[in-house]
Amino acid sequence: MSRTVVASATKTIIIGFDQPFCVIGERINPTGRKKLAAEMIAGNFDTVTADALAQVAAGATMLDVNAGVTAVNPNETEPPLLVKTLEMVQELVDVPLSIDSSVSAAIEAALKVAKGRPLVNSVTGEEEKLEAILPLIKKYDVPVVAISNDETGISEDPDVRFEVAKRIVQHAADYGIKPEDIVVDPLVMPIGAMGTAGQQVFRLVRRLREELKVNTTCGLSNVSFGLPHRHAINAGFIPMVIGAGMTSAIMNPCRPQEMEMVHAANVLNGTDPNCSDWIMRYRDHAPAAAAPGSTAEQAPAASSGGRRRGGRDARRGAA
Repeated sequence: MSRTVVASATKTIIIGFDQPFCVIGERINPTGRKKLAAEMIAGNFDTVTADALAQVAAGATMLDVNAGVTAVNPNETEPPLLVKTLEMVQELVDVPLSIDSSVSAAIEAALKVAKGRPLVNSVTGEEEKLEAILPLIKKYDVPVVAISNDETGISEDPDVRFEVAKRIVQHAADYGIKPEDIVVDPLVMPIGAMGTAGQQVFRLVRRLREELKVNTTCGLSNVSFGLPHRHAINAGFIPMVIGAGMTSAIMNPCRPQEMEMVHAANVLNGTDPNCSDWIMRYRDHAPAAAAPGSTAEQAPAASSGGRRRGGRDARRGAA
């Protein structure tokens, strides 16, 4: 059974099929956040600090750290900024970190100062990227996110994306990198643009688990891109993709609706033994007031047959 080990200076986390779902906090990323990008360029890390602390307080298992503030000269500008951001975050929180960059010089600079065993996010199936990133993964003995696209781009065919992932795993083996140190991102498509995107990723995650025996992750909110009320779609997606075998996701842990679904899925998936974590989190939870005209309580019953009859009788009585 694949177990991907990540660690900070003080805490070790395992990503695995028999482990609670790993929530990788996405907020320390200036992509699409102009204010944050401007702050980081100016050397102001107030928002980074606030986001790091808030995500851990909300239940993040790990934090993703990205410093890609500009596309101009990233090989020169990104390495020192990523190092500074990483050093600051790892002094603030005790959870493992994900080093998020497409610039190999920035990844290596960050690996030199990282404490513990961070996750590197990411490598693609492009030959140039594989030859640049995989030697660093071997040298520093860290796990890596493998994104299922290559020189041809992102295929809409899930079988093609599987083959890209398989090729990355095989190429990594040539460097002595084991499958448990590869976390595949099968690339979740927006459901609003591709109606089969959910079904595709569920099938693909099952194949990755059963055939390649690798852990998986995704940019969770991609599934709801372009739709209204996105967080409800994200929340619905979480238990379904966990049921298919996904073991982690890069997401916003500060969304209670989505985190509740993670904890519920852990209960139902058997990775929260005796519902211990759920009980500790929610035993004092105050439920929202019932809508006018709704039934406040449903009568429980001891057996399935009695439960069904009792439920029907209760509803008839209420009517």
